[in-house]
Amino acid sequence: MSIFTVASRYAKSLLDLAEEQGQLDAVKKDIEGVISILKSNTELLAILKNPIISGDKKRNILTAIFEGKINPVILSFFYILVNKGRAAILLDIAQEFVREYNEAKGVVKASVTSAVALSDANLKELQKIITEEINAVVVLKNVIDTSLIGGFIVRVGDRQIDASIAGKLNKLDKHFAAQGV
Repeated sequence: MSIFTVASRYAKSLLDLAEEQGQLDAVKKDIEGVISILKSNTELLAILKNPIISGDKKRNILTAIFEGKINPVILSFFYILVNKGRAAILLDIAQEFVREYNEAKGVVKASVTSAVALSDANLKELQKIITEEINAVVVLKNVIDTSLIGGFIVRVGDRQIDASIAGKLNKLDKHFAAQGV
């Protein structure tokens, strides 16, 4: 079974449990914090992925880091993952939980890449346009890429709109190359 399939099943279980206990939003917020900690701490990830380190040590480490800081349901869930030998994919499960939560709530993540930071007014207007276009709640993030020269690239799910100067120059270059110019 693929890691994605396993992560998805565990994430769905946590989602169902949190929803059943009426703590879905709180659990999601805590899981986002866990993701942030796991991504910023490579040693912790290495410990969780190391099959030589005992489950007891992994549980003790998770307890020391997260006890009293996250919902007890999540910590109990982490203990189950360790007992089942799934600690290595804890980050994957947490990320899949957030993805499934967003899907269940109709939230879509989008990004706009631009050469310079967009103003709050521009971001809100773009977010409004995307929301109306796809009929979903949109969380929009601005990414800065100075190689674009100007313009922007909008990504929503697996769709992309490239309105950057670099993108237009690249298309023009390909067109001329195809024409043999």
